[in-house]
Amino acid sequence: MPIYEYVCDDCGLKFDALRPMKDSDAPINCKNCLGQHTHRALSVFFASSEGRSVTHSEGGCGNCSGGSCGGCGHHH
Repeated sequence: MPIYEYVCDDCGLKFDALRPMKDSDAPINCKNCLGQHTHRALSVFFASSEGRSVTHSEGGCGNCSGGSCGGCGHHH
């Protein structure tokens, strides 16, 4: 089961929950205030490959200067 990140609109707590994919957007109570005004947060991921860190972002890696990036393979 994947871990999803949620934010409570009542108290502002950011928390994780291990849930089935089919329940990822279903209502969930806040772990702090038990409020029901929560929403799933946009998560970023982290991976490591051959000792290098790889993070995902819409803009490519920090080394991209346009065109194809040899560091991350991102194409603009």
